[in-house]
Amino acid sequence: MTPEKKQLIIDSFSRSETLKFYKAELLEFETDFISMKIPKMDIMTRKAGMFNGAMIASLVDVSSGYAAVSHYDEDCYVVTVELKVNYLRPAIGDALVSKSYVIKGGAKISVIRTEIYTIDENGESESHVATSLVTMMKIK
Repeated sequence: MTPEKKQLIIDSFSRSETLKFYKAELLEFETDFISMKIPKMDIMTRKAGMFNGAMIASLVDVSSGYAAVSHYDEDCYVVTVELKVNYLRPAIGDALVSKSYVIKGGAKISVIRTEIYTIDENGESESHVATSLVTMMKIK
């Protein structure tokens, strides 16, 4: 990935009002891969203390979109065509971490696999809580 492309992704991430609201952090990224972290906030949890499924699906969508964008050399914009999430276990932890991988990058359509984990505040304990398959379409 070129330094220019890296900067485009960093700039886009920092401009996103949604990611600011979520207090999201870009952990690492390269061509065809991105990882981000979202700390737990009361608005994101169910009464039992686990992350709400909608929060997980939102993270899957955003992380998959950035992974798709990382696949293309030029600046681009992608939209979600299809998103499927399998919730594996209750998402109990202090933060959510996404790991998104482009498994098929095409000229217009990309397929991304995103794994979601919870971690404790020290980052020592990790639990795989969701897996997903997302199709994105490049529109610009």
